[in-house]
Amino acid sequence: MIIVKNLCKYYNKKKAVDNVNFSISRGEVVSLLGPNGAGKTTLMRMITGFITPTQGSVTIFGTDVEKDRIECAKKIGYVPENGFLYYEMSVLDFLKFCSDIKNIPQAQVWERIKYVLEVLDLSDVVEQKIESLSKGYKRRVGIASALLNNPDILILDEPTEGLDPNQKVKFREFIRSYAKDKIVIISTHIMEEVEALADRVILLNSGKLVKDTSPEELKKLFPEHNIATAFYKITNEAK
Repeated sequence: MIIVKNLCKYYNKKKAVDNVNFSISRGEVVSLLGPNGAGKTTLMRMITGFITPTQGSVTIFGTDVEKDRIECAKKIGYVPENGFLYYEMSVLDFLKFCSDIKNIPQAQVWERIKYVLEVLDLSDVVEQKIESLSKGYKRRVGIASALLNNPDILILDEPTEGLDPNQKVKFREFIRSYAKDKIVIISTHIMEEVEALADRVILLNSGKLVKDTSPEELKKLFPEHNIATAFYKITNEAK
């Protein structure tokens, strides 16, 4: 599991993440929800080891991220909101490159590439340069690269941005299937996404965790409203 304990990140006097605590087990899809500047991206970056906490710790399957980032990174697939694609490469060359970075055994590389091409419907553009692709396709290439090593933890920042309605449906079906024995963390502003995917919702506001609950429980708190209004009311009450 992931254990986040007393996690803080300060930038000068600004508290981007302020004493956050939670744990996530295999089989859970968790949505990080909050207004802009709530601390969602900073929190994800600390879980992945991209930035170091000011205080507190993140433990992944018993390993402290700060003490052994490389070992933890082997278990994580991470797709930031602004992807890390090399536009001059073809989709296939990029996936081969990512396979090398992730130290996937040569005997397994083509099997893993075929898998991600299939689940993300990328086979038709495999020879195209990434720069020629639409925003939705670029997003899917980024997710494909994160899946190459079959990570135990998949962390996605705004994963369906740019996807058309059909692609969103297929993506959600895949995530629900993938999460059966994995951990999936999604940051999104799309309430429909939260209801369709998440087992849990971690609400953040001004760097603080204000609610750790389920989409169903959120709606029960405000039965006359939808989840978007419930989110709005809780985050504003927390100010």
